[in-house]
Amino acid sequence: MAAFHLNQYDISKERGFLSSFDPESIALPQEMQVVRDTAMALPKTIPSGELRRHIEKLPRLDLTDFCASSSLGERRVAMVHYSFLVQSYIWGEPEPPKHLPQCLAVPIWQLGKAIEQPPLLTYSSYVLDNWGLIDPAGPIDLSNIHMLQPFLGGQDEAWFVLIHVAIEARAGEMLAAIPALVQACRDQDIPALESGLSAMSTVWDDMNDIFDRMPERCDPYIYFHRVRPWIHGWKDNPALSSGLIYEGVEETDGKPQVFRGQTGSQSSIVPAMDAFLGIDHAGDPLRTYLDELHIYRPPEHRQYIDDIRANSVLRTFIQSAESPALTALYNECVQNLTRFRTRHLEYAASYINKQSKGGAGNTSDVGTGGTPFMKYLKKHRDEAAAHML
Repeated sequence: MAAFHLNQYDISKERGFLSSFDPESIALPQEMQVVRDTAMALPKTIPSGELRRHIEKLPRLDLTDFCASSSLGERRVAMVHYSFLVQSYIWGEPEPPKHLPQCLAVPIWQLGKAIEQPPLLTYSSYVLDNWGLIDPAGPIDLSNIHMLQPFLGGQDEAWFVLIHVAIEARAGEMLAAIPALVQACRDQDIPALESGLSAMSTVWDDMNDIFDRMPERCDPYIYFHRVRPWIHGWKDNPALSSGLIYEGVEETDGKPQVFRGQTGSQSSIVPAMDAFLGIDHAGDPLRTYLDELHIYRPPEHRQYIDDIRANSVLRTFIQSAESPALTALYNECVQNLTRFRTRHLEYAASYINKQSKGGAGNTSDVGTGGTPFMKYLKKHRDEAAAHML
């Protein structure tokens, strides 16, 4: 695996899983300018209470040629704007519709096929492709990044997304080191493993420090009532229990479709580290949910996780090496991963579970991915912790 190039997985040391292109610099064709303008105007049109009327004025674009000739960056930026429009159309008025109009349904279905992801808002459109630099020459950290495409806009919404952007960027150093560490196991190069695992602990500390800053500018009440409602999907969601009809999409045969909502669990960082550390999750409905989320990730990132899982012998090598120092470093990585999961669980409790019951589409006991999230997060955290050597 060390011979594999990170760029084939669309990963870099500087950006991790964040877009390798700069989303803010991507220009879309003239015919799509009205789509981008309508999406960027959501903070103005959502409060009107008649959002759907504004969105339904969009032209019915056929993106067949665009999807065939455009760059990956262009397709993914188009997906950002269309997915925000779709989510807004569904959740922007009191009762969600049963149908997605053709002006949204056909283009987002085509874009989803082109980038090999489901036709709604995913973590990659919400976070990985939805940021820009304030100073183009500066670092990708909280002091120098901004959110590009909003729903309502405002500090709480932006901070929630930007915390994730900053974590993804910081994780890059750790993710980029994995192929060489997999090879170090095969070479039985203990010094290289000790150095690499030690460096990983530093990255984890920084990521956890960034995560700890969430409450600074994202209030739990505002998150639950103004940020979270927009990112739900239509699978296991009581407000759209029978799914959503994508009008004009021939291959659906007019039948309702179900897809899971955007969730931080669609980030590839933790699955990549699970794969590297040899952490398995029990085969039950919770494991099925984890596996199901895999298709919501960009295909290059899925391949990276799969290749690590297939090639990493770290856990078995350390078990056989009988090196106290190496075992301690491995356990430190597991502890750091567990700490990250624990923080996620704490935020889920304070930002969601402890909030007042929302409407049918935004309940405090079902996650945006359509799951009993408190139960899932606790189980995944405990299973990771159980892998200490």
